[in-house]
Amino acid sequence: MIVDDEKEFLEELREILEASGYDLIAVNDAGKAVEVARQIKPIVVLLDLKMPKKSGFQLANELRYFSGLERVPIIAMSAFYKQEYHSLMQLCGIRRCLAKPFQPLDVIAEIEGALADCAGGGD
Repeated sequence: MIVDDEKEFLEELREILEASGYDLIAVNDAGKAVEVARQIKPIVVLLDLKMPKKSGFQLANELRYFSGLERVPIIAMSAFYKQEYHSLMQLCGIRRCLAKPFQPLDVIAEIEGALADCAGGGD
């Protein structure tokens, strides 16, 4: 599942991931993302940190409290990453972060790494 308020970015990322064999749901409204996640039970979530209505930090924190979603790996995406965000990301359950803009192979590597961490118990 991808959550980002930029529709053009969502479409580009969708194309990259679908071409790599991933099935995905793209959500451009962070306010609706929790309900979508509860319905589809994603195996990984990529989310933008800066969105209107609800930040990626808030969304990640909410996802941790729903049955079946508490251990889903969350990968943040941000063009505005600051080192100070690291502690807050950890508190919200975000274990990885991609700095925008990123290369297609970078996002694939982050997804594969997050899934491997989850499978190996390295949450």
